[in-house]
Amino acid sequence: MRALIGAATAALLIGFAGSAYAAEATGVIKSLDPAKDTITLDNGSSYDVAKDVKLTAFKVGEKVTITYSQSGKMMDATAVTRAS
Repeated sequence: MRALIGAATAALLIGFAGSAYAAEATGVIKSLDPAKDTITLDNGSSYDVAKDVKLTAFKVGEKVTITYSQSGKMMDATAVTRAS
């Protein structure tokens, strides 16, 4: 029984180690490129933005919150909203 529990725990940990996680970042837009679907905040973090997010609705200097998932070094934004 202990071996089964240990094996199941190990399998779960290995599965979570490689998976992406969702997060949010708030900052001021430093640059954006609607043609390449990328946005960079004032802290230097860059995000690949989902095609359904209209980057043309935002401008440099605007404060935004980005919802993204990260897998390794890749940060994929699923939503960009104005922040107060």
